[in-house]
Amino acid sequence: MIEILRFWPDLSLVFGAFFIAVGSPGPSNMVIMGTSMQQGRTRGLALALGVSLGSISWGLMATAGVAALLSQYPQALWLIKTAGALYMFYLAWRAGRSALGPDPSPGSKPSTSGLGRLILQGMLMHLTNPKAILTWTAIIALGLRDDMPPIIVIAMLAGCFLISFTLNSLYALVFSSQTMIDGYRRVRKSVDWCLAGFFSLAGWQLLTSR
Repeated sequence: MIEILRFWPDLSLVFGAFFIAVGSPGPSNMVIMGTSMQQGRTRGLALALGVSLGSISWGLMATAGVAALLSQYPQALWLIKTAGALYMFYLAWRAGRSALGPDPSPGSKPSTSGLGRLILQGMLMHLTNPKAILTWTAIIALGLRDDMPPIIVIAMLAGCFLISFTLNSLYALVFSSQTMIDGYRRVRKSVDWCLAGFFSLAGWQLLTSR
C-alpha cells in the first residue's frame, strides 16, 4: 500500500491517459455497440471482455519490450496493420451483408451460444489494431520508471484492464437497452451501412498510414 501511494502520481497519470484512449471512439467500440444492439447484452459483454483481454495482452507485451522491438522492425508493424486492415474490411463486409439482408423476426431471441468465440474475436480485433500497441507504447513511456517495483507495474496493468473492461461493458450495457434495441430496429439498415462505411474507412487508413 505504501508503494502504491508513493507511485500514485505516476499511476494516476497513466490511468487518466488510458481512460481517454479507451473512451475515444474506435473500431472496437463500434463493434461492441453493434453486437449489443443486434445480439443482446450477454454477447456484447463477452465481446467487451475479449477486447479488454486483447488490450492487456498488448500491455504485457509493451512492458516486456515488444514495443521497442516493433519500432526497430517496421515490417512487423506493417504485418499487424495489414492484418488489422483485412479484419476491418471483413467487418465492413459483414455489416454490408446485414444491411442487404432481411430484418430479423420480432420474436427471435439473441443466442447465448458461442460466447468463447466472441471473446476470442474481441481479442483478435484488438491484437490486430496498431492503435492499441501505439497507445500502450505511449502509456509505458508516460508512466513506467526504472525504479518501479514489480507490484506497481502489476497495479498499473490491472488498473488499465479494469478501466478497459468497465468502459467497454458500459457500451455493451447502454446499447443493449430496450430503448437502443427498438431504435436500432427502426434504422437497422442505415446503421449497418454506416458501420460498413466506418470499417471500410478504418481499413483503408490502416493500409495507407505510415
